[in-house]
Amino acid sequence: MTAQLIDGKAVAAQVHEEVRAGVATRVKAGRPAPSLATVLVGSDPASSVYVGSKRKLSEKLGIRSEHIDLPPSVTQAELLAHIDRLNADPNIDGILVQLPLPAQIDSELVIERIDPRKDVDGFHPYNLGRLAQKPQHPRPLLRPCTPYGVMRLIASTGTATRGARAVVVGASNIVGRPMALELLLGDATVTVCNSKTRDLAGIVASADIVVAGVGKPGFVKGEWIKPGAVVIDVGINRLPDGTLTGDVEFEPARQRAAWITPVPGGVGPMTVAMLMNNTLYAAQLRDAVSSRA
Repeated sequence: MTAQLIDGKAVAAQVHEEVRAGVATRVKAGRPAPSLATVLVGSDPASSVYVGSKRKLSEKLGIRSEHIDLPPSVTQAELLAHIDRLNADPNIDGILVQLPLPAQIDSELVIERIDPRKDVDGFHPYNLGRLAQKPQHPRPLLRPCTPYGVMRLIASTGTATRGARAVVVGASNIVGRPMALELLLGDATVTVCNSKTRDLAGIVASADIVVAGVGKPGFVKGEWIKPGAVVIDVGINRLPDGTLTGDVEFEPARQRAAWITPVPGGVGPMTVAMLMNNTLYAAQLRDAVSSRA
């Protein structure tokens, strides 16, 4: 068996078209285009590239953008003041503060300062709490982009999460924990593995769906993968020779899985795509609030 590749770029392109169509429908109806404010602190090369790609895509999809670039010496009070202004601005639908932040900034405090209805990264405790609740009405609000994108990738394979045994390797606040919640929403039976997990190989071997997000190249061995499983590799690690690789031992895993994401070109494009999706949804939330006022 050789796994089929899950083309993250192609699935992301579908999301782009959905967002573009949604924006066009809003504008045609006389409502303002969604707006996204991106806040970049310092000049970290990787962060600058990520923010630049988000800004370019938002403009391509018809989303208005406000760019706030702050020096690495910015104080916490100054950064919070920018967030307060954006929270109060009725013309801003989404706020994204690029992480990581300098050592003098408390990232958790910054995340919690963002209005949950403008938290397009989906990191605010309110949004994570909504994700943790069994959905009845209303649905989760703004969802963390990477796990949300992973669910789209799994759906693109035609694999049903309902009743599936899913294993998440890694328990970070950004990927592992919200990923487990997303899978629970999909009625999967979920196990989350961390650095203290015993018999990791055996647990992974039982999984119909494996999501790896630990930040260690080749950490999940190909021989652990259950034949026919779906493997989603969230990791992106730069090797000494400059090449990028994931957290899963790709070639051996590909010989056992039914579907697998490549690195790069798998999960990465989906994170930015779902950010755009969240920004459109944040604008729709504003419409709903306005109609009730």
